[in-house]
Amino acid sequence: MSTERSTYEVTATRKRPQDFDRLVGQDFVVSTLENAIKENRIAHAYLFSGPRGVGKTSSARLLAKSLNCEKGMSAHPCGECESCQAIAKGSSVDVIEIDGASNTSVNDIRAIKEEIMFPPQSSRYKIYIIDEVHMLSTSAFNALLKTIEEPPEYIIFIFATTELQKVPATIRSRCQQFRFQLISQELIMKCLASAAEDIGVKADEDALFWIAKEATGSMRDAYTLFDQVAAFSGNHITLQKIREKLAIAGFSAISAIVSSVLSGDLKSAHEGLAELFSEGVSAEQITKDAADYFRTLLLYKEGIRRTDILGSALQDIPENIAAMLSKEQMEAALRAFLSLYRDLRYSLSPRFEIELLFSRLSSLPHLTSPEILVRKIEDLKNGVADGSIVIKKSVQRIVEVSATEEEKEKKENPVPVQMADSENMDTVIQQPVESLPDEDGLPCGDDSDELHPFTINDIPQTAEMLSKMGKTVAARYLEAVEKVWENDDGSYFLIVSKALAYNSLKLSEKELSKAIAAVMGYPVIIRLKLEEKKEITDDDFSEDMRRLKGFLGGKLIRTAVPENEENSTNTIENKGADSYESIRDVEADELDSEQP
Repeated sequence: MSTERSTYEVTATRKRPQDFDRLVGQDFVVSTLENAIKENRIAHAYLFSGPRGVGKTSSARLLAKSLNCEKGMSAHPCGECESCQAIAKGSSVDVIEIDGASNTSVNDIRAIKEEIMFPPQSSRYKIYIIDEVHMLSTSAFNALLKTIEEPPEYIIFIFATTELQKVPATIRSRCQQFRFQLISQELIMKCLASAAEDIGVKADEDALFWIAKEATGSMRDAYTLFDQVAAFSGNHITLQKIREKLAIAGFSAISAIVSSVLSGDLKSAHEGLAELFSEGVSAEQITKDAADYFRTLLLYKEGIRRTDILGSALQDIPENIAAMLSKEQMEAALRAFLSLYRDLRYSLSPRFEIELLFSRLSSLPHLTSPEILVRKIEDLKNGVADGSIVIKKSVQRIVEVSATEEEKEKKENPVPVQMADSENMDTVIQQPVESLPDEDGLPCGDDSDELHPFTINDIPQTAEMLSKMGKTVAARYLEAVEKVWENDDGSYFLIVSKALAYNSLKLSEKELSKAIAAVMGYPVIIRLKLEEKKEITDDDFSEDMRRLKGFLGGKLIRTAVPENEENSTNTIENKGADSYESIRDVEADELDSEQP
């Protein structure tokens, strides 16, 4: 039984360019190499760098064919001679391709140095193509330095790498460098359409668009993915088949879920997510597609209409969602899904993470950024400054309430006010009074003298109110108030004899006024006054009092006489300013034992 060997060839190999004219997306490289070959300006070392699958190795082979073509050096080799065909098949003895990833040691480079001593067998040049040259060891690079700087005239080195930064500067400086670029999505779609036509397969434009987008600028990746899709699509490649077979959420599915979330229908949103998971779509794929969805919306919001930049067809973009969300809100959603994609590998349950994030999207229309808040505050400030915005302040008035004798009795004997909230002392519940306070806060009106005046007896209750307000230190020093004077303008002087108490009360003067107002039931203007006591000596007393002390002993003291008494039993003079304590009223250690 005989079997026939399959002649199938993958698209990437079948569509490999055999001429510089077919090298897609690298116009700079093509024009530079063609002119160099035409003018016979051939360098001894080239360095091709760029992303994967954009034509670096293909360009190296094309350059080798152009230099060793039997019909002469030309930018357009014949492709029919023995040398061209051998190079295309990779069997030429004078064009040696080396994988830098598997030949990294210095011994491999020494073997090359020994081989270059021998000229090419049947070609003009012996060409070494080293792919992924950045994988060579440091010692291997050092061994190459002298060789690539002054090689024999028949030796040409062509290096290819995807990580140029890993190639030592000493190597880069000895080579002509060519930077290959990513291939545009439009060019990839044209190449894919040509590949589908070659194998007789019909391909929808949206399907080719998705393949080109997933290739991210790599032609080899696009051809590889095309072969995979063509294998399960039969004679017709559609986007629906791609979604079903490759377990992809897709733009429309994500759009439907987001639309349900923003409309408040979380039930439908979670059912849509459950359907995606049941179809085998991975959590990473859903997160990736969701991030791509909000990226597309953001670019569309910024006015971009090119499908190769948006990554989606214009007819698929939901206008209602794009109009509902601001750019800041779309950026916030995009950042959330990008962050989730990084955290999925450490998640306890990726599905729970995705469901939670989609649920949080329901508050996305109400999300605002600090920049917007600052901008609104600035607009308000400018509006108030130029008068376009007027702020009306509501003033709470205290009106007279007198309907019954009971209410009049309450006005004559006001009850101390209770604070509404001990933590918010700016709001004080006041008893009704007969008139409003004037601009200075003083009670005005004809009946203001009927209010109970503030006296020294109200100090304890005021101290208790200060404690409730959290001013315990001021409440303690309030006890140092010795006198309360009422002025003609209705204000009160609080006389304090200690400097420390005066300073403490001065710092809490505002709270002290609120506490007195709460106790009295009406606003009270207070002023603090410091009157420190002078130490009294015997010289401050009259001569008669000093004689009396010398006769009776003891010590002299000064006391105040009540205002309603003209004389006092303890006075010597009419004003009663001086008095004495008998020897019987002092401590034993203060007695003068020599006095009679």
